[in-house]
Amino acid sequence: MTTTPHYVIIGSGSAGFGAAKTLRTGDADCRITMVTMDSLPFYNRYNLPQVFHGRHDWRDLMDVPPAQYAELGIELRRRSRVVDVDGAQRFVSLAHQEHVAYDRLLVCAGGRGYLPENLTEYFGLMHGFGSFEAAMRLHKDLPKGGTAIMIGGDMTGIDLAMTLLETGYNVTLITTSQTFWPHRVTTQERDRLLAALEAAGMKVLKDTRAVGVSRENSGKPAACVTLEDGTEVRGDVVMPFCGLASSVEFMLRADVDIERGLLVTPELHTSNETIWAAGDVCQIWHDQEKAYKFFHGWKNVRVMGELAARNMLGANEIFDVNIEDRIDVDADGKISSTFWIH
Repeated sequence: MTTTPHYVIIGSGSAGFGAAKTLRTGDADCRITMVTMDSLPFYNRYNLPQVFHGRHDWRDLMDVPPAQYAELGIELRRRSRVVDVDGAQRFVSLAHQEHVAYDRLLVCAGGRGYLPENLTEYFGLMHGFGSFEAAMRLHKDLPKGGTAIMIGGDMTGIDLAMTLLETGYNVTLITTSQTFWPHRVTTQERDRLLAALEAAGMKVLKDTRAVGVSRENSGKPAACVTLEDGTEVRGDVVMPFCGLASSVEFMLRADVDIERGLLVTPELHTSNETIWAAGDVCQIWHDQEKAYKFFHGWKNVRVMGELAARNMLGANEIFDVNIEDRIDVDADGKISSTFWIH
């Protein structure tokens, strides 16, 4: 007598939802549980800058209607934080003491915004942008025509910055080594890209470093950044966009190999036979370069989720590690990036 397999997915973003749909297509009878800290069902975070174009209803950002979870037989566990994975006994522990057993596990936990170590003490003073709620707080706290100070300027941040410029706001960019992350650019390429941002109306501060963040008035958002030479840069809000750090802390007892992310084969399989990983949380083996590499961006993440799910069902597909990674300035002087491709 066979039992119905239980697939548990940690994370409800593009990779996680794509995996859940693929699992349901491949096995009409399996049990699927999706665990997420988010309060909302799956929406496309790449569309969050649209709040500055007037899209203030979270339902307008949904990629699929919430009812589709029930239609697909997906149990969605919202506001649930995973604190531990027991890879030997095959169960996931949640912060409220519940244990969820699984037959096969897919980790799509993504990452959190990386912040340079010298700025970590100021984390609570800055605005995030990783959720709908955070995007709406930024929209509320940034006055019309006001100035956003952006530290770093990764590709998610650059996308937001361009939207702010287009909708009547001002942006001051304090560059770091993470500017244009996850792209790796030469000095010449970086100068050309920064020139394109300046031509679009952005104020770019190069060859300096942010060392402090402060409020101008008690109870107000942080509005001042101190540079290493003592110069103070003032605006209305301060936002760090310095890339991602993979969320892997809860996987320490999972019997998987971890570096900066979960190490996986090109089939997205970890060193534990019942655990796979997809999206920003994993580093995939690149045999030609003899190294584990991250592959970021909406398109890559969705492809990984669906591929991992097919392999969990018994396929043996390989993720294409030779995908195009390109950033450039087009004929109109605008930055184009494969990171933004949906």
